[in-house]
Amino acid sequence: MRRSICYCEPNVAAAGEVNIWKFVYTPSIDLPKGAKLKFDLLSKGRNIDWQVPSVNLSKGKNVIFAKMNGHKEIQAKEVKKGSDVVPQYEFTLPAKLASGASFTIVLGNPKSPKQGGSKSQTYSQRRRIFQLYVDSAGKGKYDEPESFNLDVKGNLLNSIRILVPSFVARNKRFDAIVRFEDEYGNLTSKAPDETLIELSHELLRENLKWNLFIPETGFISLPNLYFNEPGFYTITLKNTRTKESFYSGPVMCFAENPKHLFWGYLKGESEKIDSTENIESCLRHFRDDKAANFYSSSPFDSVEETPNDVWKTITQNVVEFDEPERFTTFVGFQWVGKPKEEGVRQFVYLKDSKQILRQKDAKYSTLSKIYKAFNPRELLSIPSFTMGKGYDYDFKAYNPEFERVVEIYNSWGSSECTEKEGNELPISSDKKTGVHETAEGSVQKALANNCRFGFVAGGLDDRGIYASLYESNQVQYPPGITAIVAAEHTRSALAEALYNRSCYATTGERMIIGFNLAGVPMGGETTTALKPGLKVNRHLSGYVAGTAKIRTVEIIRNGKVIETFKSNTYWLNFTFDDMTPIDKIVLNAKDKKPPFVYYYVRFVQEDGHTAWSSPIWVDYIANAPTRGQVKRAPPKVVKKPLIPLLEEEIEEEDDDFDDEE
Repeated sequence: MRRSICYCEPNVAAAGEVNIWKFVYTPSIDLPKGAKLKFDLLSKGRNIDWQVPSVNLSKGKNVIFAKMNGHKEIQAKEVKKGSDVVPQYEFTLPAKLASGASFTIVLGNPKSPKQGGSKSQTYSQRRRIFQLYVDSAGKGKYDEPESFNLDVKGNLLNSIRILVPSFVARNKRFDAIVRFEDEYGNLTSKAPDETLIELSHELLRENLKWNLFIPETGFISLPNLYFNEPGFYTITLKNTRTKESFYSGPVMCFAENPKHLFWGYLKGESEKIDSTENIESCLRHFRDDKAANFYSSSPFDSVEETPNDVWKTITQNVVEFDEPERFTTFVGFQWVGKPKEEGVRQFVYLKDSKQILRQKDAKYSTLSKIYKAFNPRELLSIPSFTMGKGYDYDFKAYNPEFERVVEIYNSWGSSECTEKEGNELPISSDKKTGVHETAEGSVQKALANNCRFGFVAGGLDDRGIYASLYESNQVQYPPGITAIVAAEHTRSALAEALYNRSCYATTGERMIIGFNLAGVPMGGETTTALKPGLKVNRHLSGYVAGTAKIRTVEIIRNGKVIETFKSNTYWLNFTFDDMTPIDKIVLNAKDKKPPFVYYYVRFVQEDGHTAWSSPIWVDYIANAPTRGQVKRAPPKVVKKPLIPLLEEEIEEEDDDFDDEE
């Protein structure tokens, strides 16, 4: 049986290219006059998608129309497709279209065929599909669609991205991945033939510099790199043709390194790929394009947004993509409870995947019911967007076993504190409508009430409660990213680190923070009973390294900045002794718990990107004795019973005595 023919001219597009695009359809049967053909761009109308054309033939560019031999341009009619923003485009045949003849749909300019084209999508995609529906009777009953396929590839070389581990050990070899990208972040090999890339770093000798060519794949792996001395490094790649230089994120080299720093997304959506519709492509995007070390799914719990069959597909793919030492995946979802009392949650399963817990299900309609159904080592409950009015959480029902970390930042703002209290990334809208901040959900307020959690960051989100914010006047910030310090790259190790609050948050840049108090790392707790000297002095030390010059590094105690460091470079080691007597500064705890003080670090770069370390807590035990005051009981005198020697032992002693004589 003869089949219809569908092809594109040209059949390859560069991302963001403006051109005349032709979709040629040759039917396998005769189509009578009045038959209808409906063309679907399969575009969502976003800035990154294929440009939405006009049907007005009088316009000079980006017009959709059709052509048949012997006929003038055929105007398209917009047809609404459900709730989609972009319509389909319907054409009615002005005459019979014979089998083997061509019907061409054009995106361009009907007046000047060589000018006024349409802009292609700005992300690369293999076999990008366009659909054509045919109604041979012209009565609105369309057959299954025919498909056009077109490859979208990267455009001209614009930047170079170097992906390196953040923590390495002296003389221990590691690999770096170099990505050659166009202005939209797509891999590309489009560069002049004479382009040469020179690699170097701070302590690399001139005669050891590497020269790289751009491969056709658009990326290259550089194995066996290492540093001879501890310290901070950045790897530099210089385009010798344009004289432009590109830098890796900071790398901290330790003399010995028992820990590793891993980057990823516990909650986040991709602008390019919908994680609900195409979870497999989404996982590949975060693993390969974003170079994430870990990722958690995060659809909302509603049946409308995440039906059971979609949830099943998500969980299957998340489990399959989990690969130790390469990419760790978690099954997670978002749950919306009562404002203030429960707020918005990101639930993350730390072990095997489970069912989605729907708020409308009576068994999981409240947080207390959910907490009773699970073990704290199985499920992590992350309060999110806690200062977003209408979705806030006041932490009065805070559960220390399940709520081990809190989302201090996502792309809709920071919940650290209010704007009046110094929040430079507040939740706000340019109009009265939208979501504004409320002090009830302040992270600092919760910390002052002895809620003990580490900090994580959320990424971009345009689903569920955030859907109306994406196209509104709501202020939007860069997607955040979470850093986890763990012993190894496995799901169990990362889950353990999250439970122990060994993590921190940034506004998207891979900024390094190390912070400890008298040997206690961030996320940790100690008491003056264990360390009596903390009553007099709390010795704080740490380090930071960023992707831009440092603006400020602030030590925050009980919500107030007590010390600020500055630097004219991108890294800094710091120490500070808090000599204020601890009994003068402690906060009173609830439930007869001891008074306490907490500290954390806020690191801000000159470009505004920010990172927050997880806090460290010191409990004040007023009556704990110091070492000099400890009274030790006198040692007990143990009287050994006289045991008669055996005859053999007596004989042996006599023999020894004879030998001595």
